[in-house]
Amino acid sequence: MSTRRNDAPTLSVVICAYTLDRWADIRAAVASVQAQQLPPAELLLVTDHCPELARRAERELPQARVVPNAHRKGLSGARNTGVAAAAGEVVAFLDDDAVADPQWTRRLLAGYRDPAVVGVGGLVDPWWETGRPGWFPPEFDWVVGCTYHGSPGVPAPVRNFTGANMSFRRSDMLAAGGFRQDLGRVGTKPLGCEETELCLRLAARDPRAELRFEPAARVRHHVPPTRTTWSYFRARCYAEGRSKALVAQHAGTRPALADERRYLRRTVPAAVLRSLLRAEFRTAGTLCAGVGITVLGYTSGRAHSFLAGSTGSARRSVRSPS
Repeated sequence: MSTRRNDAPTLSVVICAYTLDRWADIRAAVASVQAQQLPPAELLLVTDHCPELARRAERELPQARVVPNAHRKGLSGARNTGVAAAAGEVVAFLDDDAVADPQWTRRLLAGYRDPAVVGVGGLVDPWWETGRPGWFPPEFDWVVGCTYHGSPGVPAPVRNFTGANMSFRRSDMLAAGGFRQDLGRVGTKPLGCEETELCLRLAARDPRAELRFEPAARVRHHVPPTRTTWSYFRARCYAEGRSKALVAQHAGTRPALADERRYLRRTVPAAVLRSLLRAEFRTAGTLCAGVGITVLGYTSGRAHSFLAGSTGSARRSVRSPS
């Protein structure tokens, strides 16, 4: 790939993939990186313990450097593998079922002109393969890995990014230790929040550091029919609550839930009221149910952590000499 202007940092793009079932999406993601008006220095495709995918990618996607996940199975390990293998000063992550706008890399890199910026993330638009369900509120687009209604509409500092479209200075990621491998998605399990925890850790390392949201850096995220069902919505909300409980355990409740408090106090009540005024009762019901299920997942996760900690303490007490 071609080189950049001298005033921009070098960029490596990492796409993590785990199954051949998404081959068409993977090819589209790779093609969108190839079509960038400001091409990155390199494109890495990290395959997550899927030898068949690695072999096919090496044959059919010569524009990407194929790197097998060097850690245990899961998205966090795959991302860490990509960071370790990358040569760029900035590492950008694009989901294997997303395609980037031609200006994506240019918009991301523009944020790094400010030396205080350690990460830049962008907008993730949903592409509903079969259309958005009538009951599915845009305030819950995070369920399908997209930017939800209520997020900043202009460039602004944020707590964390959406995983499908984010970038970081590689040196800061390495210094922070990368993504925690006890968080994040493994295969189709709807867990997550590893990027939230990393962002919190980066901020804790240097309070002056900024994570910047740039809505002009856009990607389009494929939402297949399997993610438009009530059962997926319910499972994803519950898993988000469980994941947030783990983040709170690692980073502390106050920073881990600051955005969620604003979301519950402002975004959701305004959306419920708007739905009721429009007589969109199914949407209002979904908003309330989604919050309730997420809170249930969080409560369950906190209880599980407490019980696990109590059990561990009891075991250590039994083993200690009297």
